[in-house]
Amino acid sequence: MEDQEKPVRRSSQRRDNRMAAVQYLYQWEANKPEQLNDGICQFFEHQEDHPREYYAFAEELVHGAIENLAELDAEIDAHTENWSFDRIAKVDLSVLRLAIYELLHRTDIPPIVSINEAIELGKIYSTPDSKRFINGILDKMKSRINRPLRQAAE
Repeated sequence: MEDQEKPVRRSSQRRDNRMAAVQYLYQWEANKPEQLNDGICQFFEHQEDHPREYYAFAEELVHGAIENLAELDAEIDAHTENWSFDRIAKVDLSVLRLAIYELLHRTDIPPIVSINEAIELGKIYSTPDSKRFINGILDKMKSRINRPLRQAAE
């Protein structure tokens, strides 16, 4: 009996954009550029897989997350129990900032999609335990969302 290959699951453009946004937010946390727009342009112009236009959604997410950083960090801090904000792994922080930005400011995205994507990004970029950590914080955030979880707002 021949070994059957598993089909390769292709990533969607939105997933690719979220992955790029998390990568940028992680890089930004470590080394903030003097001019945000220049840093974003440079980052997305040097993506090898696709042209810069492909990452328009990622650029929107990055701008939104950074522009609302104080609010996002306050939400993260409020939902971490027995855990200092400074101890959060920087990659988990990037994933959480992105997801919470989507939950609070992107009504065009169903909340459950943002939560599921964040958990998947945690699996890709962080440790096995981060999935539970990310899910725990976002699960607490779910109760604050005043719209249906499985559909985008109109």
